[in-house]
Amino acid sequence: MRWKGRVTLSLLLATGLPGLAWAPPAAAQAAGDEVVYQIFVRSFRDSNNDRIGDLNGIREELGYLQDLGVTSLLLTPVNPSPAYHNYFASSFWGVDSTFGDMAAWLSLVEAAHARGMKIYLDREDQYATGDNPWFKESLGHPDSRYGRYILYKDSTNAVPEPIIYGLTALPSWDGTMIPVATVNLLEPGVQRDIDSLYVSLVDPNHDGRFTGGVDGFRLDHMQDDLDGNPRLKNLFADFWAPLFASIRGVNPRVRLIAEQADWGFGEDWLTRGGADWVFAFPLQRAIATLDRHTIATAIVQTLLRTPAGKGQLVFIENHDMNRFASRVDGDRRKEEVGAALGVLLEGTPLIYYGQEIGMRGKQSNAWHTDANDIPDREAMRWTARLEDPGSAVWYRGTGPWWTQRFNRDSDGVSVAEETGDPQSLLSFYRRVLAIRRSRAELREGDERILTTDRPSVLAVLRTTPAAASLLLVNLSDTAATAAIPPDSLPGPLARGRLADLLAGGTVKASGGALRVALPPYGVKVLGSRGGAR
Repeated sequence: MRWKGRVTLSLLLATGLPGLAWAPPAAAQAAGDEVVYQIFVRSFRDSNNDRIGDLNGIREELGYLQDLGVTSLLLTPVNPSPAYHNYFASSFWGVDSTFGDMAAWLSLVEAAHARGMKIYLDREDQYATGDNPWFKESLGHPDSRYGRYILYKDSTNAVPEPIIYGLTALPSWDGTMIPVATVNLLEPGVQRDIDSLYVSLVDPNHDGRFTGGVDGFRLDHMQDDLDGNPRLKNLFADFWAPLFASIRGVNPRVRLIAEQADWGFGEDWLTRGGADWVFAFPLQRAIATLDRHTIATAIVQTLLRTPAGKGQLVFIENHDMNRFASRVDGDRRKEEVGAALGVLLEGTPLIYYGQEIGMRGKQSNAWHTDANDIPDREAMRWTARLEDPGSAVWYRGTGPWWTQRFNRDSDGVSVAEETGDPQSLLSFYRRVLAIRRSRAELREGDERILTTDRPSVLAVLRTTPAAASLLLVNLSDTAATAAIPPDSLPGPLARGRLADLLAGGTVKASGGALRVALPPYGVKVLGSRGGAR
């Protein structure tokens, strides 16, 4: 690793001390131009007036997503499932009929590829539901073709091993109980079938062109020892490694994204686990605090613990947690802080659908079913009226998650209401994504935290040999004028006028010193003139 100055790690973490600066290893993160947009398929866009989001609906909005600045889509599972979220599969093959069919799936993938966009597909293959053939045919029938595909406690296949938390059934939002069991990932037949499935998703035409194939997978709840079950240990080496080798043997450019089950820094998943990307969970939690020291520490630790050539998906919300707009009580200034940090820090940005317009939602603990997460998965807001055509209000009129929903008609939170308004959150996201797209240092440059004379101001320097950008965020409710020590700034920023990349105009550095005024929860992005594209 490459250090700037003679500082120890313990001093580095005390990021409020003057003069501290840190530069990461030159290739600490996988460089690239991607911006990933996570779609909860059922809630995104309805194309056939059944109020359920579907694959054709996503295809119809590829233009909106590309105009926003998105390059890649991450879809929640599309395989058949009795669960509304489509995790826990009734079949690992095919497409849930409420989303469309295989023709619709291939049409979406091909349309995305025609635009130069990528498709990543979420998979959870560790568990099967009661109507899954692997479970259904093996229950009570150890001699069946799937007799060893599911873990059982007894030799007669009468008592399935429970899944995580000791569950043998999942309470669903509609009142049904969904039987579940753990797949025997170390059974050779399972490994052959899953290998075949992934290969077919990567190259469905078996022609090596990949026009209809996915560009990678999100691996839900990936673990080395699944749920502490002693019968499913060493999965990194014995299950995931051969599967990854097979997938990469078909298409070496496929990207494998681990959802590290411990929601930590993910280094074990990137090294022994062999994944390309993990999710920057500690950084997400730090950003949610809006505390400068906490965020700075998480930035440093994330970079330190990410192996060279591997990457982190930087995000502020997803389908398993409260939406950022609700975390900050709809404070637009704080929403812009979250947007700037989520897009401009080192790593690959991941935007959860509706985040860019400030959709709200908080998990509930009241319903004791998977309905608890519906508030984080409400229908994407396309127009001011929630029930307009195209709105995927699949939960309409079904319970308190509808009557107590967070998103309401004409609340100012929709694509239609925010498009064309230069002060809207949507416009802010478009600006920061355009800035990232236009400047190489914000996509693939080194990252260094600078100290200022104001403890509330986070200053993050992004550099390449050709250009530099400086992100300044005031993480307090009072205005602050921050001074950057002259010796902290590279030549392109220490001399002359700097471009104000968000607001326009310029900022003058005087005698090598830079002083920048920031309003409460204000964001500035300054760049050397002529930044590399």
